[in-house]
Amino acid sequence: MDKHIPRKRFGQNFLQDAGVINSIASAIAPSGSDHLVEIGPGQGALTEALVRADCRLDVVELDRDLHAGLLAAFSIYPGFTLHRADALEFDFAQLAIAEKPMRIVGNLPYNISTPLIFKLLESAGVIQDMHFMLQLEVVQRLAAQPGNKHWGKLGIMAQYHCQVEQLFVVPPEAFYPPPKVQSAVVKLVPYTTNPWQCDEHALRKVVTAAFAQRRKTLRNNLKQITSETTMIDAGIDPGARAETLTLQQLVDLTRAIGAS
Repeated sequence: MDKHIPRKRFGQNFLQDAGVINSIASAIAPSGSDHLVEIGPGQGALTEALVRADCRLDVVELDRDLHAGLLAAFSIYPGFTLHRADALEFDFAQLAIAEKPMRIVGNLPYNISTPLIFKLLESAGVIQDMHFMLQLEVVQRLAAQPGNKHWGKLGIMAQYHCQVEQLFVVPPEAFYPPPKVQSAVVKLVPYTTNPWQCDEHALRKVVTAAFAQRRKTLRNNLKQITSETTMIDAGIDPGARAETLTLQQLVDLTRAIGAS
């Protein structure tokens, strides 16, 4: 494809390191029976590595200046389809094929990564797995564990839906132009049967309140939605901070609040 000037308003940093591209493709390991969806293919560096598997590949790209190059490079593949759309507004569920879950991949712009992941989690039931290149800090938040400074709403809600694994770190020089931060690749695998058995919206409300002010105790952060008695009955110390609670404890607390 012709050289494209990256646009700041789209948060464009194009992956250009062949070794990193091969590592991502190897992690995804696409097969001809897969249905892949790539978000933000850019100039097609990863697209080229994926489309060779002769799978169905839908790509979603907002920048109209990239469309002609993508079509010229990949429309010869019968399974390739370009969708000219904003990923934040795109209905990914419409791409689903009966009994064939989607595999989502993408080098996500940093400015939309968190809201886009939350949007995709709403369609977790039709997704087999997701491989994303993200800002390292976002990946650390997604894969965080209790007691870690990165443990919070993003990781909790992602892990409510998925198994999350940080795969590898990618340096700035792997991109053009190089971003000012390190990146990392993360793998998310939605549960076929959710193990938590909890109302997601209620859990989100509890987590949002619990982490509203990280330095404050649960007693202070949750006083508007529950009592200390309910916390204690759920096995939760009202004097603890939210970052010390496991996902299971947050689920238990959400259930207890709902039953009180």
